[in-house]
Amino acid sequence: MEQVGKKGNEKIALKRELGLFSAVGMIVAVMIGSGIFVSPTSALERSGSVGLCLIVWISCGLLSLLGALAFAELSTVVPRSGAEYAYFIEAFSPLHQYAGQIPAFICSWVYVMVLRPTEVAVIMLTFAEYSVQPFSGYLENLSEEWMFRLKKLIAILALGLITYINLTSVKLYVKVQNIFTVCKIVACIFVICGGIWWLCTGHTELLEKPFHGTTTSAGNVALAFYSGLWAYDGWTSAAIVTEEIQKPEINILRSILIGVPLITILYVSMNLMYMAALTIPEMVRAPAVAVLWAKKVLPSWLGFVIPLGVAISTFGCSLSIQFGVSRLCYVAGREGHVPRVFSFVHIEKMTPAAAVAFQGLLTLLYLLTGDIIALIEFASFLTWVFYGFAMLSLIIMRRTKPNASRPYAVPILVPWLILGVSIFLAVTPIVHEPTPKYLFALLFVLLGILVYHTYVYKKVKSSLATKITYLIQVLCLVVAPDKED
Repeated sequence: MEQVGKKGNEKIALKRELGLFSAVGMIVAVMIGSGIFVSPTSALERSGSVGLCLIVWISCGLLSLLGALAFAELSTVVPRSGAEYAYFIEAFSPLHQYAGQIPAFICSWVYVMVLRPTEVAVIMLTFAEYSVQPFSGYLENLSEEWMFRLKKLIAILALGLITYINLTSVKLYVKVQNIFTVCKIVACIFVICGGIWWLCTGHTELLEKPFHGTTTSAGNVALAFYSGLWAYDGWTSAAIVTEEIQKPEINILRSILIGVPLITILYVSMNLMYMAALTIPEMVRAPAVAVLWAKKVLPSWLGFVIPLGVAISTFGCSLSIQFGVSRLCYVAGREGHVPRVFSFVHIEKMTPAAAVAFQGLLTLLYLLTGDIIALIEFASFLTWVFYGFAMLSLIIMRRTKPNASRPYAVPILVPWLILGVSIFLAVTPIVHEPTPKYLFALLFVLLGILVYHTYVYKKVKSSLATKITYLIQVLCLVVAPDKED
């Protein structure tokens, strides 16, 4: 395939422009979405009491930290972007010529084609919802239909902005992400400080009997942990972009040791402050817990702070999710699991422009059509299936790559523990609420295996694909990256 052209003698490749602060920022950006502001109530509802709920949040934070530390070891054994996708390639591919690549392909198939772009679409809609809230007084005359259209337009414009940022340069992404990370941490601290002020003024009655009403059902406790662990999802973010992190063998571990405990402290503290001001029924019924909390605790003139915090959190979260999944698409392109043109790099900006644009278009498609929430629900439980396979990869590579460089290694008990947690989180929703969406997920996986057999294993090619590849190269100004020396 003829390449469009290269810029002088400059090496065409992704650059290592993410330092420690940026790696921490990416973890924080993805883990702190809108959930902690809007609906952090499922764990509380299942726990039945303030005390058990806080224990659940702390325990889930510790489990997430252990899982992230296992990924830190994996990132040193397999120093490539893509996180679990790259680990599957390294661990399973040598085991069987045909089946060895299926876990990695299905991982890219689910993440690239459905899960991540639909997540960005939903987060963009949440951004639109809360970005118009401070101006609701000026929009009272708009009909419900026009308000819906306005929010969708704002979501599309915001999607265009994050896609532009990720297309333009990694440096621009880093600057924007770092600013938004600081802002969302400030928003969390604002809630915590407001809650401390509430407690200092004598409003402690809701915390006086912390274990009153604690559930005695093992099933409810399990579901409380299920909800908490989902809330912490995102701790793999730094490992997804290993090839763009400076000194990844050091900074990925450090970013995890800083980012995950920081999120745990913020989550536990914010939940404590919510529960100090709102009863359990109030929190469960509230469409947006932080907004209801603000109405009760804060003076009216500070009412804009919470919607602003949600808007900042959602924008930063979607920006980082798109950044990460475009790198997964880039790595999958190198392996031939998606069209190879998505592994090509912009000749000047040194970004995987075709992969970023593809993710932007997919997200736009999901924004304009279909039930996005249903798409996420049918695919999201597979996330923990992939985490479980990642732990299995670590266990396998302890045997197959005993002499690989491991500046850091977790006790072998850790991957076995997280593997057990992964099985629990994958099976629990199916047992608790069996619905057709899990059948659809199975069918989607089977469709992926069919695509793998035809286009990856059999390598079926067409002249149309070659023409489309050339067209994408011309439109996106991308070329194949230079090989490492």
